[in-house]
Amino acid sequence: MEIVMTLVFSSVMLIFMIYPAMKIVEFLETKMIISDKMYDISTVVLTIILSLIVGSGLYYL
Repeated sequence: MEIVMTLVFSSVMLIFMIYPAMKIVEFLETKMIISDKMYDISTVVLTIILSLIVGSGLYYL
């Protein structure tokens, strides 16, 4: 049941974590050369990771 509730919280946070993920990838782009395809993949992966972190934080707080 803990995993289900964490995923429910994370699914809501997906929308809100897009902007921080884009800003993190833009910062990384200033430090190294990133192709457009890698930019898109990095943004999606970071969005999912950030939403899982925040979702699990919401469940356990």
